[in-house]
Amino acid sequence: MKKIIITGGAGFIGTHVVRRFVKKYLDCKIINVDKLTYAGNLTNLEDLEHAENYQFIKGDIVDANFVHELFETHQPDGIIHLAAESHVDRSISNPLEFVMTNVVGTVNLLNTAKSSKNPNFRFYHISTDEVYGELGAEGLFTEETKYDPHSPYSASKASSDHFVRAYHDTYGLDIVISNCSNNYGAHQFPEKLIPLAINNIKNNKAVPIYGDGLNVRDWLWVEDHARAIEEIYFKGKTGETYNIGGHNEWTNLDLIHVLCNLMDEKLNRPKDSSKELITFVKDRAGHDARYAIDASKIANELNWKPSLQFKEGLSKTIDWYLENEKWMERVTSGAYKEYYEKMYDAN
Repeated sequence: MKKIIITGGAGFIGTHVVRRFVKKYLDCKIINVDKLTYAGNLTNLEDLEHAENYQFIKGDIVDANFVHELFETHQPDGIIHLAAESHVDRSISNPLEFVMTNVVGTVNLLNTAKSSKNPNFRFYHISTDEVYGELGAEGLFTEETKYDPHSPYSASKASSDHFVRAYHDTYGLDIVISNCSNNYGAHQFPEKLIPLAINNIKNNKAVPIYGDGLNVRDWLWVEDHARAIEEIYFKGKTGETYNIGGHNEWTNLDLIHVLCNLMDEKLNRPKDSSKELITFVKDRAGHDARYAIDASKIANELNWKPSLQFKEGLSKTIDWYLENEKWMERVTSGAYKEYYEKMYDAN
């Protein structure tokens, strides 16, 4: 049985990747490694607990000894590296934490991976479009776009990208990298714009929007991203980078307007009532004006393209949060942590 380590598998994107691999590749053992910070939520994966080809291991990739023992014990055939600190606001208040996890943690994995005795070992590093900086009113990020990070978060991810490429060039490590646009969908921690807005509207609380709300982002449905990760891991060319985007550019304000309209319909509220909750707040430091992805390379080489248009994906996402009120309550109250704290106490 082949073994694939997925780091950060209890996080938002990782949850969807782990579930896809466990259910589809029954001949592979999927080892989910997560530190279980505030953003790690094992209740997202309760349905996989008894799967024969799944194992969860709690650990911190910043700990080099842990990483070494992990590889020695399991002798994996590859790694899909998702573990990262990813919230820009948190990186502004605590940049060193992002350096440790996103840079040092990645290098620890690389150091161990380059010593793998498996000649077919693959290291897949998942990154972000934020490493490219910002765009003007026109143009798209391609795989050749010069790096120009503007926040501690994007700087830490840019650094880790460079290290991954360096280990390919220096040591011959089989690597692939992908840089994705903003993800949305089920199980996202409610510090992010879409789940935060859904929860606040549902509870008649203010919906904060930075600055004038005209910052543009490209939005990617998380299950489409998981499908792209699958294609890149198995079929991507070694040493290559693939941009993954949803072809869905929206200003933050327009996005929230669409979300408000959908929420009014789904909650049977008067038209435009949710828009009254929109509140403009002081802009975030280093807030990039526009991101947009050219995903033609992955389309042409790996035959991947998004399956959903944004309004359809957003409607599905809203439905999930409204149908899973207990999940949101457990996350916002912190009760979700009790799930795995009790589990580790029992062990």
